[in-house]
Amino acid sequence: MYGKKTEISVGVFMILGIACLVYLSVNLGNIDLFGSDSFIIDARFGSIEGLEVAASVEIAGVPVGKVKKITLEDNEALVLMEIKNGTQITDDTIASIRTKGVIGDKFVKLSPGGSDDVLGNNDSLMDTESAISLEELVSKYIFEK
Repeated sequence: MYGKKTEISVGVFMILGIACLVYLSVNLGNIDLFGSDSFIIDARFGSIEGLEVAASVEIAGVPVGKVKKITLEDNEALVLMEIKNGTQITDDTIASIRTKGVIGDKFVKLSPGGSDDVLGNNDSLMDTESAISLEELVSKYIFEK
C-alpha cells in the first residue's frame, strides 16, 4: 500500500526530529558533551543569601563563568565557580555577591587585584564579600531609631 519512498521519507523525518530534540536539550540544559573549556575555582562566604547554582560570574560586567555548586563547609558557604579558559584570575581577586538592579538576581562579581600570580584549576579565592541582606538593613534602620 505504501511505497518505499514514503517509508524512507518518514524515517528521515523521524531522525531529523530526534536530532533537533537532542540539540535543543543540550543547548537549553547547558550540557557539555565534548569536554570542558573551563576551570574551577572556589571561594568561601559568610553569607550568600539568594545566590543560586548557575548564577553568573562576572568581571567588569562581562560574564566569565557561572556558579557550579554551593555547599556548606565549616559554617560557611563554599561556592564552586566554573570559569572560561583564557580568563586571568589573580590570587588577590575579591569575590563579592551582588544583585542585578534593585531586586534582581544575585551574581558573583570578581574584582581583580594587582598580583601577577594567576589562579588555576581547583584554586581558591581568599578575599570575599558576603551578600548584603536588604531585610537586615531595613530592620536595623527601623529598630535602632
